[in-house]
Amino acid sequence: MLNQLRPALVMTALFTLVLGLAYPLAVTGIAQAVFPSQANGSLVRDAKGAVVGSALIGQNFAGATYLHPRPSAAGDGYDAAASSGSNMGPLNPDLAARVAEQARAIRAEDGQGVIPADAVTASGSGLDPDVSPAYARLQAARIARARGVPVQQVQSVIDSQTKAALLGFIGQPRVNVLLTNRALDARFGAEG
Repeated sequence: MLNQLRPALVMTALFTLVLGLAYPLAVTGIAQAVFPSQANGSLVRDAKGAVVGSALIGQNFAGATYLHPRPSAAGDGYDAAASSGSNMGPLNPDLAARVAEQARAIRAEDGQGVIPADAVTASGSGLDPDVSPAYARLQAARIARARGVPVQQVQSVIDSQTKAALLGFIGQPRVNVLLTNRALDARFGAEG
């Protein structure tokens, strides 16, 4: 029996060292060397060096002077500890009511027009940091009015923050809400 137990214990110890220690340390070292910003959470800092957020995690911006994110199903608004979707199907009356209410609020705030799907639906994680360029453009007039600047200037900031699909075909064009709001503050002055 000892002849069978000893190889099993040796292999368990070996694989624990290789897969539980050496491999994670190697991957972490490579990530720190090749992609240090992403490996450390893509943190966004202000001029004083204080962390104001992450480019990978959505934040709630409610002021009229800011680009608004898509709705979040993660707890009480972008709570990373409660990351999840709503798990409501397309025929769920609660989802239909929530989408209709969100659409009414957007029309009241941003005017009439086609409302993109991401403006009224939460992402799977509830923490999506990006909105579609269509949803960002829909908000440009409201932001311009609130900041007292021409809408073309706000649109140019949004356009400068719009990222294309990766390699031209992976994913969709997107606008990062936090980075765009920081660019708006840099160009027109911080609000609130």
